[in-house]
Amino acid sequence: MAYTPVVKLLRDAQPGEEVSVAGWVRTRRDSKNGFSFVELNDGSCMSSLQVVIDGQVPGYEEHIREATTGASLIASGTVQESPGKGQRIELHAASFEVPGTADAETYPLQKKRHSFEFLREIAHLRPRTNTFGAIMRVRNAASRAIHEFFQQRGFLYINTPIITTSDCEGAGEMFTVTTLDLEQLAKKPTEVDFTQDFFGRRASLTVSGQLEAEVFATSLGSCYTFGPTFRAENSNTTRHLAEFWMVEPEMPFCNLDDNMRLAEEFIRTVTKDVLENCREDLEFFNLRIDKTVLEVLENIVSHDFIRVPYTEAIELLEASGKTWEFPVEWGKDLQSEHERWLTEEHFKQPIILFDYPRTIKPFYMRCNDDGRTVRAMDVLVPRIGEIIGGSQREERLDILTERLHECQLDPEEYWWYLDLRRYGTVPHSGFGLGFERFVQLLTGMVNIRDCIPFARTPRNADF
Repeated sequence: MAYTPVVKLLRDAQPGEEVSVAGWVRTRRDSKNGFSFVELNDGSCMSSLQVVIDGQVPGYEEHIREATTGASLIASGTVQESPGKGQRIELHAASFEVPGTADAETYPLQKKRHSFEFLREIAHLRPRTNTFGAIMRVRNAASRAIHEFFQQRGFLYINTPIITTSDCEGAGEMFTVTTLDLEQLAKKPTEVDFTQDFFGRRASLTVSGQLEAEVFATSLGSCYTFGPTFRAENSNTTRHLAEFWMVEPEMPFCNLDDNMRLAEEFIRTVTKDVLENCREDLEFFNLRIDKTVLEVLENIVSHDFIRVPYTEAIELLEASGKTWEFPVEWGKDLQSEHERWLTEEHFKQPIILFDYPRTIKPFYMRCNDDGRTVRAMDVLVPRIGEIIGGSQREERLDILTERLHECQLDPEEYWWYLDLRRYGTVPHSGFGLGFERFVQLLTGMVNIRDCIPFARTPRNADF
């Protein structure tokens, strides 16, 4: 049987329609007059549907007490105008069943506010709460909008490997993948012979699909990846995950200016789409999570992003008169406090910083003629700080080889990447967006662990 989603019923259903619904009981209230009101939610929207079950409905006496909070329920009947406030319609059931009961005494999600820390401990049930249902609907809408953005512009969607032998960022924070006997290795603290491993060499979970995406961008045109990445960074902050999703477009025959234009258009377009399609959920976040959510998102879609050289940003920060937890100095990366001051207090809107010091950026970014900076850019937005990082890629073989040595990486390990510069090299550029941080921006959630279905963090890989 096809069940009508609650979101469609609440939006479109007219009195007199015969429908069937299925979902989970939020609450049940029994009337002394011999009928019950069941608040039913199926996850399709924030709102629940009121189902009125009369005592004359077959099986009422036998099964109505099973319809406790958390139980699943199927009901069929007639849509009626609702006399209650705040709801246009309700369903008067002609039949109902309870496929799955829930122990009322042990079910952990009662109708009260629960802390996010507690909900992380029951991540298998937290999607049934208003907050996490809304987060996942926003995440879904943003995912769809991202694919539509690139598909409408002729980008090719490619799937880059999860297992890799290349460290894209050169930071060494990679999860090793092995079939070697770990128990035996622990007893022999000598150098590991990876020739005996499954791939015959050291392999890791990918930190980025960028390098592989460049292969396709320099062969088939503009492309993008959207998939999981992994970083073994021992950080327990509200901004870091060990497993997260990345959106990474690559464009041939494009310079840094083209890259910045696309990044701005991308953020504004996807944000606008979510504002239009998830209004109820965003209003919930604005009311319950952060009262600036809608203001920040409207600010993003209504302003052209200001371009600011890194050096100028350092000068502004030094002249601000503020005392920083992390001192400001040319040649150091900006911290969240610096990025938020620039976007929230100084410019009061999104900005794009560009031309960063080469010493703090990866090997693949194109070097500027000054010898000190590279063609890198970061998109900064209020409340979050950096939301996108990107660059024009180094297309010159000799300089790329020099940069690998400079970053203490072995060019032999990147032979195929260097081949792209040997055979028909072109100027090209791209960027990366951490999807969960974008979900943080859209929802106002403080902790990034609440922006992914199951968080992977140091000492935490439950569910």
